[in-house]
Amino acid sequence: MKLYWRTLGAQWRGGLVLLACSVAEGLPAFSSGRLVQLAMDDGFAAGRPGRGTWWLLVFGAVALFGAAGSRLVWRQLGTLVEPVRDALVTAVVRGVLHNPSPRRNGFDAGAVARITQHVEVIRDATAGLLVQARAMVVTTGAALLGLLTVAGSLAWLVAVPVVASLLLFAALLPGLARRQREVTLADEATASQAGTVLAGMRDVVACGAEPGVALTLHDVVAAQARAAMRMARMAAARTAVIALGGFLPLLLALAAAPGLVAAGRLSAGAALGSLVYLATSLQPAVHGLGATSSSVMLRLLVALRRVAETTTLPPPRTGVREPADETVEARGLTFGWGEHAEPIVRGLDLRLTAGDHLAVVGPSGIGKSTLAGLLTGMVRPQAGEVLLGGAPVAELRPAALHRLVALVPQEAYLFTGTVRENLALFAPGASDGQLVESVHAVGAGEVVARLGGLDGEVGDVSTGERQLLALARVHASPARVVILDEAASSLDPTAEVRAERAFAARGGVLVVIAHRLSSALRADRVLVMDGRATLLGRHEDLLAASPRYAALMRAWTDPVAA
Repeated sequence: MKLYWRTLGAQWRGGLVLLACSVAEGLPAFSSGRLVQLAMDDGFAAGRPGRGTWWLLVFGAVALFGAAGSRLVWRQLGTLVEPVRDALVTAVVRGVLHNPSPRRNGFDAGAVARITQHVEVIRDATAGLLVQARAMVVTTGAALLGLLTVAGSLAWLVAVPVVASLLLFAALLPGLARRQREVTLADEATASQAGTVLAGMRDVVACGAEPGVALTLHDVVAAQARAAMRMARMAAARTAVIALGGFLPLLLALAAAPGLVAAGRLSAGAALGSLVYLATSLQPAVHGLGATSSSVMLRLLVALRRVAETTTLPPPRTGVREPADETVEARGLTFGWGEHAEPIVRGLDLRLTAGDHLAVVGPSGIGKSTLAGLLTGMVRPQAGEVLLGGAPVAELRPAALHRLVALVPQEAYLFTGTVRENLALFAPGASDGQLVESVHAVGAGEVVARLGGLDGEVGDVSTGERQLLALARVHASPARVVILDEAASSLDPTAEVRAERAFAARGGVLVVIAHRLSSALRADRVLVMDGRATLLGRHEDLLAASPRYAALMRAWTDPVAA
């Protein structure tokens, strides 16, 4: 909620413009009944049709002025709403990346649901409140003020059912909020369960578990349907209550107006103007405010609460230190997936200086990528510390850390734009010559040529081509500590060798999370992770000292014999 209101508050200039547009938009609701009264009493009823027509023309001009105000509201909407959406998406993504207990494998389907559904609900609901609810409040207030000026006696009469309707509606709000929350949780549970099943569909089919999986999905979908039905019943009760405040005032005015006119307490024009206020402004506004805007407000509050419950933002980095050099040092580094889980990194001591080339090997899922996260500061250790350039990673100035360290993951990311824009992401000041040099160094020349050179658009590229462009992007960056986390897994062995040698010749510190064990043969030192201990040494020494490393090498060089 703080982030939401802070982001909206930062758009205060746009809010002032919206307020001015609201005044213009509400002018027809305020003046409509009064102008109709003047057209009747001062024109048609007094035998002056020309004057009556004049007042109706004024009414039309005011309506056009209000329509122009409404148009300006829509033009202003994006400047207020889109920053809110961007801030919430950033918060959700940061929360997933810094989750203290992240998923070890696969994607976070719940986080995907929060971005694609909950955040979009917040965005749409905010827009709805800024357009619909704001307009309805303005219209209701303007109509009541206008009614008081035209027919004060009727105004007090219609106020009773309106107030009663609003009080009953307020009593329904807690139940509506609970039902809306149930719908949101059921929707997220369905997305999470379906995402898990679809991601593991091959295993489901291989195990013949389709009937059981189908029943599980049926249960979560049925629970979602029941939640939706309960919400629908509450919505029906809300609609009945709002109808009381929308239609009963109009019926009371129709019943009382003839007697007031006959008694001389109300002119015919004032009676007609009062009905205009009630039928064209007050009744639609009250009905819309309760039936439409209330549901929008409920969805907004529930979605904001749900995002807040499931998004843990990391504390802001407040480091101010600068790294002295590119030295990477781990002291007693320990990490496990959970408080009581067996550590996958235990008491690791490691020191890498400029020119060092380290390969990290071990079975899949043993924690090699986790080690990369620990070294870059993305994952916090349970014990020990990581120092970059002589300073704890948490104490480094964020900009200095981003400039010093680059991590290339297995799933390379390219964005829509030119090849130049993608390659210069981490080196915006690099010349075309420097970018081309990095492209050829890692072996991405053919890919860039096929795309049309640096000015070509990044379109349909294969996984291997995407990895080559990501490698060239980091090669062109100023980073002095580069970690390749299976970053060449989709390349053939020859292309992988070329890319690794390009980074080794570049200088600085190079850490390669090995996809193929041939990476260990090219490294100065090898770190072996086997789930029980970590061994560090040269390839030849580890063959004799580590049975696990020797077995991995035998399986790689001669899998049949192994």
